[in-house]
Amino acid sequence: MKICIFGAGAIGGYVGAKLAHAGADVSLVARGPHLAAMRKNGLTLIEESGTTNVAVTVSDNPADLGPQDYVIVTLKAHSVPAVVGRMKPLIGENTTIVSGVNGVPWWYFHKIGGPLEGTRLESVDPDGAQWDGFGPDNVLGCVVYPAAEVIEPGIVKHIEGNRFSLGEPDGSKSERVLALSKALTEAGLKAPVRPKLRDEIWTKLWGNLSFNPISALTHATLDVLCTDAGTRQVARNMMLEAQIIAEKLGVKFPVDVDRRIDGGAAVGAHKTSMLQDLDAGRPMEIDALVRSVQELGQITQTPTPIIDTVLGLTQLRARVAGLYP
Repeated sequence: MKICIFGAGAIGGYVGAKLAHAGADVSLVARGPHLAAMRKNGLTLIEESGTTNVAVTVSDNPADLGPQDYVIVTLKAHSVPAVVGRMKPLIGENTTIVSGVNGVPWWYFHKIGGPLEGTRLESVDPDGAQWDGFGPDNVLGCVVYPAAEVIEPGIVKHIEGNRFSLGEPDGSKSERVLALSKALTEAGLKAPVRPKLRDEIWTKLWGNLSFNPISALTHATLDVLCTDAGTRQVARNMMLEAQIIAEKLGVKFPVDVDRRIDGGAAVGAHKTSMLQDLDAGRPMEIDALVRSVQELGQITQTPTPIIDTVLGLTQLRARVAGLYP
Protein backbone atom coordinates (compact mmCIF):
# COMPACT_ATOMS: atom_id res chain seq x y z
CA MET A 1 0.00 0.00 0.00
CA LYS A 2 1.47 3.32 -1.13
CA ILE A 3 0.40 6.38 0.82
CA CYS A 4 1.32 9.98 0.00
CA ILE A 5 0.82 12.90 2.39
CA PHE A 6 0.18 16.01 0.33
CA GLY A 7 0.93 19.01 2.51
CA ALA A 8 3.36 17.63 5.07
CA GLY A 9 3.20 20.48 7.57
CA ALA A 10 2.19 19.95 11.19
CA ILE A 11 -0.65 17.42 10.78
CA GLY A 12 0.73 15.88 7.60
CA GLY A 13 4.15 15.58 9.19
CA TYR A 14 2.64 13.94 12.26
CA VAL A 15 0.78 11.34 10.19
CA GLY A 16 3.74 10.80 7.90
CA ALA A 17 6.15 10.25 10.77
CA LYS A 18 3.80 7.78 12.50
CA LEU A 19 3.28 5.81 9.27
CA ALA A 20 6.98 5.80 8.40
CA HIS A 21 7.97 4.66 11.88
CA ALA A 22 5.50 1.77 11.54
CA GLY A 23 7.14 0.71 8.29
CA ALA A 24 4.49 1.89 5.85
CA ASP A 25 5.36 2.82 2.27
CA VAL A 26 4.75 6.54 2.75
CA SER A 27 5.96 9.62 0.91
CA LEU A 28 5.45 13.31 1.60
CA VAL A 29 4.99 16.38 -0.56
CA ALA A 30 6.42 19.48 1.10
CA ARG A 31 8.29 22.64 0.15
CA GLY A 32 10.78 25.25 1.30
CA PRO A 33 12.99 24.94 4.38
CA HIS A 34 10.81 22.14 5.80
CA LEU A 35 11.45 20.05 2.67
CA ALA A 36 15.19 20.79 2.75
CA ALA A 37 15.46 19.84 6.42
CA MET A 38 13.62 16.54 5.93
CA ARG A 39 15.82 15.65 2.98
CA LYS A 40 18.95 16.34 5.01
CA ASN A 41 18.04 15.12 8.48
CA GLY A 42 14.83 13.09 8.14
CA LEU A 43 11.58 13.94 9.90
CA THR A 44 11.63 14.33 13.67
CA LEU A 45 8.46 13.87 15.71
CA ILE A 46 8.35 15.01 19.33
CA GLU A 47 5.66 13.31 21.40
CA GLU A 48 5.01 13.13 25.12
CA SER A 49 6.30 9.56 25.03
CA GLY A 50 9.57 10.53 23.38
CA THR A 51 11.25 11.75 20.19
CA THR A 52 11.44 9.78 16.95
CA ASN A 53 13.45 10.49 13.82
CA VAL A 54 12.57 8.73 10.58
CA ALA A 55 14.03 8.80 7.11
CA VAL A 56 11.27 9.80 4.70
CA THR A 57 10.74 9.97 0.95
CA VAL A 58 9.92 13.60 0.34
CA SER A 59 9.68 15.87 -2.69
CA ASP A 60 8.13 19.10 -3.90
CA ASN A 61 7.43 17.42 -7.25
CA PRO A 62 4.62 14.83 -7.20
CA ALA A 63 5.96 13.35 -10.45
CA ASP A 64 8.93 12.04 -8.44
CA LEU A 65 6.59 9.89 -6.36
CA GLY A 66 4.26 8.36 -8.95
CA PRO A 67 0.74 6.92 -8.56
CA GLN A 68 -0.42 6.14 -5.02
CA ASP A 69 -3.07 3.98 -3.43
CA TYR A 70 -4.02 6.82 -1.06
CA VAL A 71 -3.30 10.53 -1.18
CA ILE A 72 -4.01 12.12 2.19
CA VAL A 73 -4.59 15.85 1.68
CA THR A 74 -3.66 17.86 4.78
CA LEU A 75 -3.48 21.36 3.31
CA LYS A 76 -5.56 24.30 4.45
CA ALA A 77 -8.89 24.12 2.60
CA HIS A 78 -8.37 27.27 0.55
CA SER A 79 -5.06 25.91 -0.79
CA VAL A 80 -6.42 22.72 -2.33
CA PRO A 81 -8.30 23.86 -5.49
CA ALA A 82 -5.19 25.54 -6.89
CA VAL A 83 -3.02 22.40 -6.58
CA VAL A 84 -5.41 19.79 -8.01
CA GLY A 85 -3.49 19.89 -11.29
CA ARG A 86 -0.14 19.40 -9.52
CA MET A 87 -1.48 16.27 -7.84
CA LYS A 88 -2.26 14.46 -11.10
CA PRO A 89 0.98 12.39 -11.15
CA LEU A 90 -0.05 10.87 -7.81
CA ILE A 91 -3.43 9.72 -9.08
CA GLY A 92 -3.87 6.41 -10.88
CA GLU A 93 -6.95 4.38 -11.77
CA ASN A 94 -7.46 3.13 -8.20
CA THR A 95 -6.16 6.06 -6.15
CA THR A 96 -8.28 7.21 -3.23
CA ILE A 97 -8.16 10.86 -2.18
CA VAL A 98 -8.47 11.26 1.60
CA SER A 99 -9.83 14.71 2.38
CA GLY A 100 -8.30 15.61 5.75
CA VAL A 101 -9.30 19.25 5.46
CA ASN A 102 -11.16 21.47 7.94
CA GLY A 103 -14.67 22.78 7.43
CA VAL A 104 -17.45 21.70 5.10
CA PRO A 105 -15.90 19.30 2.54
CA TRP A 106 -16.30 19.85 -1.19
CA TRP A 107 -17.82 16.37 -1.55
CA TYR A 108 -20.52 16.98 1.09
CA PHE A 109 -23.50 16.37 -1.20
CA HIS A 110 -22.04 13.33 -2.97
CA LYS A 111 -24.14 10.22 -2.23
CA ILE A 112 -26.14 12.08 0.39
CA GLY A 113 -29.39 11.22 -1.37
CA GLY A 114 -32.47 13.40 -1.72
CA PRO A 115 -33.07 16.59 -3.70
CA LEU A 116 -29.65 18.10 -2.92
CA GLU A 117 -27.68 15.12 -4.26
CA GLY A 118 -24.71 16.35 -6.31
CA THR A 119 -24.93 19.97 -5.15
CA ARG A 120 -21.58 21.72 -5.45
CA LEU A 121 -20.26 24.27 -2.96
CA GLU A 122 -18.65 27.31 -4.55
CA SER A 123 -17.30 28.53 -1.21
CA VAL A 124 -15.00 25.52 -0.79
CA ASP A 125 -14.56 24.34 -4.39
CA PRO A 126 -14.51 27.34 -6.74
CA ASP A 127 -15.41 26.35 -10.30
CA GLY A 128 -15.63 22.69 -9.23
CA ALA A 129 -11.86 22.23 -9.32
CA GLN A 130 -11.87 19.28 -6.89
CA TRP A 131 -15.19 17.78 -7.97
CA ASP A 132 -14.03 17.65 -11.60
CA GLY A 133 -10.33 17.09 -10.91
CA PHE A 134 -10.52 14.31 -8.30
CA GLY A 135 -14.01 12.97 -8.95
CA PRO A 136 -16.28 12.49 -5.91
CA ASP A 137 -16.33 8.69 -6.31
CA ASN A 138 -12.61 8.68 -5.49
CA VAL A 139 -12.84 10.44 -2.13
CA LEU A 140 -12.88 9.32 1.50
CA GLY A 141 -13.86 11.76 4.22
CA CYS A 142 -11.63 12.34 7.23
CA VAL A 143 -12.19 14.41 10.37
CA VAL A 144 -8.83 15.41 11.84
CA TYR A 145 -8.59 15.87 15.62
CA PRO A 146 -4.88 16.03 16.56
CA ALA A 147 -3.09 19.30 17.25
CA ALA A 148 0.54 19.64 16.22
CA GLU A 149 2.98 22.31 15.13
CA VAL A 150 6.16 22.60 13.10
CA ILE A 151 8.52 24.06 15.71
CA GLU A 152 11.36 24.32 13.20
CA PRO A 153 11.95 22.92 9.71
CA GLY A 154 11.90 19.14 9.80
CA ILE A 155 10.67 18.95 13.40
CA VAL A 156 7.01 18.41 14.31
CA LYS A 157 5.74 18.60 17.89
CA HIS A 158 2.58 16.67 18.70
CA ILE A 159 0.39 18.55 21.17
CA GLU A 160 -2.71 16.43 21.70
CA GLY A 161 -5.10 13.96 20.08
CA ASN A 162 -4.50 11.05 17.70
CA ARG A 163 -7.90 10.41 16.11
CA PHE A 164 -8.59 10.55 12.37
CA SER A 165 -12.22 9.53 11.84
CA LEU A 166 -12.82 8.06 8.38
CA GLY A 167 -15.97 7.65 6.34
CA GLU A 168 -17.30 6.87 2.89
CA PRO A 169 -19.70 9.52 1.52
CA ASP A 170 -22.42 6.83 1.39
CA GLY A 171 -21.60 5.53 4.88
CA SER A 172 -20.52 2.07 3.74
CA LYS A 173 -17.64 0.05 5.22
CA SER A 174 -15.76 -0.41 1.98
CA GLU A 175 -12.54 -2.34 1.51
CA ARG A 176 -10.61 0.88 0.89
CA VAL A 177 -11.76 2.62 4.07
CA LEU A 178 -11.14 -0.47 6.20
CA ALA A 179 -7.65 -0.94 4.69
CA LEU A 180 -6.68 2.67 5.43
CA SER A 181 -8.10 2.43 8.94
CA LYS A 182 -5.95 -0.66 9.52
CA ALA A 183 -2.80 1.08 8.27
CA LEU A 184 -3.36 4.13 10.48
CA THR A 185 -4.21 1.96 13.48
CA GLU A 186 -1.02 -0.06 13.02
CA ALA A 187 0.85 3.26 13.09
CA GLY A 188 -0.53 3.98 16.57
CA LEU A 189 -3.35 6.28 15.53
CA LYS A 190 -7.08 5.99 16.15
CA ALA A 191 -8.93 5.65 12.85
CA PRO A 192 -12.56 4.69 13.45
CA VAL A 193 -14.77 4.16 10.40
CA ARG A 194 -17.95 6.17 10.83
CA PRO A 195 -21.21 5.34 9.04
CA LYS A 196 -22.38 8.95 9.58
CA LEU A 197 -19.23 10.99 9.20
CA ARG A 198 -21.23 14.15 8.39
CA ASP A 199 -22.51 14.21 12.00
CA GLU A 200 -18.91 14.29 13.18
CA ILE A 201 -17.97 16.92 10.60
CA TRP A 202 -20.65 19.22 12.00
CA THR A 203 -19.74 18.62 15.64
CA LYS A 204 -16.19 19.79 14.93
CA LEU A 205 -17.37 22.52 12.56
CA TRP A 206 -19.66 23.94 15.28
CA GLY A 207 -16.60 25.13 17.17
CA ASN A 208 -14.51 26.14 14.17
CA LEU A 209 -17.37 28.16 12.70
CA SER A 210 -17.72 30.29 15.83
CA PHE A 211 -14.55 30.16 17.93
CA ASN A 212 -12.16 30.80 15.04
CA PRO A 213 -13.58 34.07 13.67
CA ILE A 214 -14.41 35.42 17.14
CA SER A 215 -10.83 34.80 18.22
CA ALA A 216 -9.48 36.48 15.08
CA LEU A 217 -11.63 39.55 15.79
CA THR A 218 -10.91 39.75 19.52
CA HIS A 219 -7.49 38.05 19.83
CA ALA A 220 -8.94 36.10 22.76
CA THR A 221 -7.92 32.54 23.56
CA LEU A 222 -10.53 29.79 23.84
CA ASP A 223 -10.85 29.90 27.62
CA VAL A 224 -11.66 33.62 27.48
CA LEU A 225 -14.02 33.77 24.49
CA CYS A 226 -16.01 30.75 25.71
CA THR A 227 -16.56 32.21 29.19
CA ASP A 228 -16.93 35.94 28.50
CA ALA A 229 -20.68 36.61 28.53
CA GLY A 230 -20.69 38.64 25.32
CA THR A 231 -18.55 36.45 23.08
CA ARG A 232 -20.07 33.25 24.48
CA GLN A 233 -23.51 34.53 23.42
CA VAL A 234 -22.26 35.39 19.92
CA ALA A 235 -20.74 31.91 19.57
CA ARG A 236 -23.91 30.32 20.89
CA ASN A 237 -26.12 32.19 18.41
CA MET A 238 -23.85 31.24 15.50
CA MET A 239 -23.96 27.60 16.56
CA LEU A 240 -27.74 27.62 16.89
CA GLU A 241 -28.08 29.01 13.35
CA ALA A 242 -25.74 26.28 12.12
CA GLN A 243 -27.66 23.62 14.01
CA ILE A 244 -30.88 24.49 12.18
CA ILE A 245 -29.07 24.14 8.84
CA ALA A 246 -27.42 20.86 9.78
CA GLU A 247 -30.63 19.32 11.08
CA LYS A 248 -32.38 20.24 7.82
CA LEU A 249 -29.63 18.19 6.16
CA GLY A 250 -30.30 15.20 8.41
CA VAL A 251 -27.49 15.69 10.92
CA LYS A 252 -27.87 14.66 14.56
CA PHE A 253 -25.66 16.35 17.16
CA PRO A 254 -24.43 14.17 20.04
CA VAL A 255 -24.18 17.14 22.45
CA ASP A 256 -26.02 20.44 22.93
CA VAL A 257 -24.63 23.90 22.22
CA ASP A 258 -23.68 24.80 25.78
CA ARG A 259 -21.82 21.56 26.33
CA ARG A 260 -19.91 22.13 23.08
CA ILE A 261 -18.91 25.64 24.21
CA ASP A 262 -17.90 24.32 27.63
CA GLY A 263 -15.69 21.83 25.82
CA GLY A 264 -13.98 24.72 24.05
CA ALA A 265 -13.42 26.51 27.34
CA ALA A 266 -11.88 23.37 28.81
CA VAL A 267 -9.12 23.43 26.16
CA GLY A 268 -7.69 26.43 28.02
CA ALA A 269 -5.58 29.35 26.84
CA HIS A 270 -5.33 28.09 23.27
CA LYS A 271 -5.15 30.28 20.17
CA THR A 272 -7.43 29.02 17.41
CA SER A 273 -5.87 28.18 14.06
CA MET A 274 -7.41 31.29 12.50
CA LEU A 275 -5.87 33.55 15.13
CA GLN A 276 -2.52 31.79 14.70
CA ASP A 277 -2.71 32.41 10.95
CA LEU A 278 -3.58 36.07 11.47
CA ASP A 279 -0.68 36.55 13.89
CA ALA A 280 1.72 34.76 11.53
CA GLY A 281 0.57 36.61 8.41
CA ARG A 282 -0.76 33.47 6.72
CA PRO A 283 -3.96 33.27 4.60
CA MET A 284 -6.96 32.64 6.83
CA GLU A 285 -9.30 29.64 6.45
CA ILE A 286 -12.48 31.73 6.39
CA ASP A 287 -14.36 30.21 3.47
CA ALA A 288 -14.31 26.56 4.55
CA LEU A 289 -15.15 27.33 8.17
CA VAL A 290 -17.65 30.19 7.92
CA ARG A 291 -18.66 31.16 4.38
CA SER A 292 -19.49 27.53 3.62
CA VAL A 293 -22.07 27.51 6.40
CA GLN A 294 -23.53 30.75 5.06
CA GLU A 295 -23.79 29.07 1.63
CA LEU A 296 -25.49 26.04 3.18
CA GLY A 297 -27.93 28.43 4.84
CA GLN A 298 -28.79 29.86 1.44
CA ILE A 299 -29.16 26.37 -0.05
CA THR A 300 -31.52 25.29 2.75
CA GLN A 301 -33.29 28.68 2.89
CA THR A 302 -32.19 29.24 6.49
CA PRO A 303 -31.49 32.81 7.70
CA THR A 304 -28.04 33.27 9.24
CA PRO A 305 -27.93 36.88 10.50
CA ILE A 306 -25.28 36.36 13.20
CA ILE A 307 -23.08 34.20 10.98
CA ASP A 308 -23.42 36.83 8.22
CA THR A 309 -22.36 39.62 10.57
CA VAL A 310 -19.34 37.81 12.01
CA LEU A 311 -18.32 36.62 8.54
CA GLY A 312 -18.39 40.15 7.14
CA LEU A 313 -16.28 41.49 10.00
CA THR A 314 -13.79 38.63 9.75
CA GLN A 315 -13.42 38.97 5.98
CA LEU A 316 -12.64 42.67 6.33
CA ARG A 317 -10.20 42.04 9.19
CA ALA A 318 -8.38 39.54 6.99
CA ARG A 319 -8.41 41.84 3.94
CA VAL A 320 -6.97 44.72 5.95
CA ALA A 321 -4.16 42.36 6.98
CA GLY A 322 -3.67 41.27 3.34
CA LEU A 323 -4.61 37.68 4.16
CA TYR A 324 -7.86 37.24 2.23
CA PRO A 325 -8.72 38.05 -1.39
